[in-house]
Amino acid sequence: MSHDTQAFRDRYRAGIHPLYNAWLHGGFVLLYGAACLSFFLGRLNDVRPWEWLVVPAALMFFSWGEYTIHKNLGHNKTRLGALFYKRHTGDHHSFFVAGQMTWESARDWRVILFPAWLIVLFSTGLFPAWWLLSFINANVAALFVTTLLAGYLSYEVFHACEHLPAGHPIARLPWIRHMRRLHELHHRRDLMQSRNFNLVFPLMDCLKGTLHWEPLEQERSMTRMQHSVDIARPPEHVLAYASTATRWPEWHPSSLQVEGPIGPLPAGSHFEEDIHAGGRSGHLSWDVTEYSPGRRWRATAHGTHGLGLLLTYECEKTANGTRFVRTLEYGFSGWVMRLANRLVMRRTIDRESVESMRQLKAMAEQHIEAASLQQRDTA
Repeated sequence: MSHDTQAFRDRYRAGIHPLYNAWLHGGFVLLYGAACLSFFLGRLNDVRPWEWLVVPAALMFFSWGEYTIHKNLGHNKTRLGALFYKRHTGDHHSFFVAGQMTWESARDWRVILFPAWLIVLFSTGLFPAWWLLSFINANVAALFVTTLLAGYLSYEVFHACEHLPAGHPIARLPWIRHMRRLHELHHRRDLMQSRNFNLVFPLMDCLKGTLHWEPLEQERSMTRMQHSVDIARPPEHVLAYASTATRWPEWHPSSLQVEGPIGPLPAGSHFEEDIHAGGRSGHLSWDVTEYSPGRRWRATAHGTHGLGLLLTYECEKTANGTRFVRTLEYGFSGWVMRLANRLVMRRTIDRESVESMRQLKAMAEQHIEAASLQQRDTA
């Protein structure tokens, strides 16, 4: 069953209370957490070397707790964790899917951050733990609860960073980039109940054998082509036409036949295509990963000859209609096809792509005008 991520996002955003303030939400969590950290750190006095060993021990304990709660309550419906399950699997994993992982405005933090009251509840458990452990060793007590609280705040910050756009300077930091990829894989519907439950450091995933890694298609040796065209029609109509894969043979010279759903394809859709590109025939299996009406559509494909593709359509409103940008990234797993692409195929594919933009402009303007006339006649 396909899942229309954009439709869910629209419904979720419409349900956010008008008075919700994302900056107050995030600011309260950080400031309250910082105040508690200051209190606990202020209890430290002349820490001996062996007492610092409680920090890695507490980090392991936090990693276990993060993993266990995320896996057992966030992805399994239980009476105890019903609210968390609804908010996590029901809301968060419907709002963000693999290929559509980025938040678009600060109000989207509502579906990323924990409720503000949760850090208060978490701290009400830390203060008694600190008080009891203080009777044994005051420094150990302070270091233990400080590490747990720092882990909670790190989870909030890392999780928000893992939903940044890939090109954001913070998202390009090595460890953030690595954890962001693991988290995106966790958001794949075939993996979310079994893989990559740690968000800050995948310690428990490694120990329990649930760590799953796949490189991005872009991380292979990829050929990238980008072409654009101005189309005298609204962005919503242009992208709807272009993302109707069954119409590709009308305007793309490489597309021979498409089997799949009719109409604009939302994230989660699947279709099959026969092609003749770069002088070679082949077959592609496509999966749509993103559809934002009037703005952006993206899909990935795997095909014959070890071919992998990432295709992105983007629309920008102009004074006369739409600036349509098509970005194609593709690569081959075998060295023979990579060599053939370098010597011959990419030039042919580039010419075919240029021709596809010319035909898309003509067909989109013709089709959209005809559809508008038909609607007018019907009315």
